[in-house]
Amino acid sequence: MGVHQNRKSKSKVRMRRAMNKLSAPNLVECPQCHTQKLPHHICVSCGYYKGKEVISVGE
Repeated sequence: MGVHQNRKSKSKVRMRRAMNKLSAPNLVECPQCHTQKLPHHICVSCGYYKGKEVISVGE
């Protein structure tokens, strides 16, 4: 059976786990319609990517 030689305290374990929290996604502004979108993705509101229309979005 394995026995801890150097047991970690609750505070040390919780300090380590504090860095594992989720972070909000990084959003950038679309240059065409100025809405927030994920970087390196097609804009869902206008359908443009890098200044070119990739999909046509009906209004």
